[in-house]
Amino acid sequence: MKPLAVVPLCAFTDNYIWTLHNDTEAVVVDPGQSAPVIEYLQAKRLKLSTILLTHHHADHIGGVDDLIKEYSPVIYAPHESRIPQATHRVSAGQVVNLPQFAINLTVMEVPAHTRSHIAYYDGERLFCGDTLFAGGCGRLFEGTAQNMFDALSQFATLPEATLVCCAHEYTLANLRFARAAESDNPRIVEWETEAQKRREHNQPTLPTTIGLEKATNPFMRCHLPTVARSAADFSAQTLLDPVSVLGALREWKNQF
Repeated sequence: MKPLAVVPLCAFTDNYIWTLHNDTEAVVVDPGQSAPVIEYLQAKRLKLSTILLTHHHADHIGGVDDLIKEYSPVIYAPHESRIPQATHRVSAGQVVNLPQFAINLTVMEVPAHTRSHIAYYDGERLFCGDTLFAGGCGRLFEGTAQNMFDALSQFATLPEATLVCCAHEYTLANLRFARAAESDNPRIVEWETEAQKRREHNQPTLPTTIGLEKATNPFMRCHLPTVARSAADFSAQTLLDPVSVLGALREWKNQF
C-alpha cells in the first residue's frame, strides 16, 4: 500500500480542509466548503468515502450536503443535533477504523470551543478542529477556561512528534500574541520567522507539532511564571492557578 497522502485544501479565507487519500479513495476533515474538495477529488480521480467532523460550525460542515449528493460518504461526528448529516456518532475513546487507509483514529472529547467538540488522533496526526491552533487556541463560545485547559492537557500527553492538523491559518497572528504573553521566549521568535517565510511563499504553516506548541504556545504554558505574570498584568487580578491564567489569556487574545 502506498503511503497515505495528507493535503490541506484551502477554503474561505483561512480554513484548511484536511484531505487524506490512498490514490483511490479519500477522507476529508471538516469540509466547510464543497467546491475545493470536489475540485481536488476530480483532479486526482478520487472517490470520497469518509467525512470526519469535529464540531457544528458552518465553516466546518457547510460543504457536507453537496458532498453527500456527489459521493454518499460515511460521516463521523460528535453527538450533536446541530450536525444532522452524521451517519455515525462517536464519543471519547471510540475508534474510527479506516482499513482502506490503514489508519485507526481515536476520538477525544474536547468540549471548549463548542460543547460537543471532538478531535481525532491516529497515532501520528491530531485533527483538532478549532481547539488547538499553532500558537493559540479556539475561542470559548460554549465552553469554559477549565474545559479548554482540560482539552489542551489531553493533547499535551500525546507524543511531541504528533502532527497537529489545525483547521485555520491563524499562525502569524497567534505568534504575535504569544510574543506579548511571553516576551523572553526565543523559540517564539524563531517560529514566527519561519512561519513568515512560509506565508511569503504562500505555503501553509501547518501542520505544527505537539512539541512545538508546548514550547511556544502560551495556552499550553499557563503553568509558567512569565506567562502567568503577563496574564495577571492584563487582567489586573491575582491569578492563582493555570486555569485562571488561561481564562485571562483568552480574554486578552479576544481583544488583541
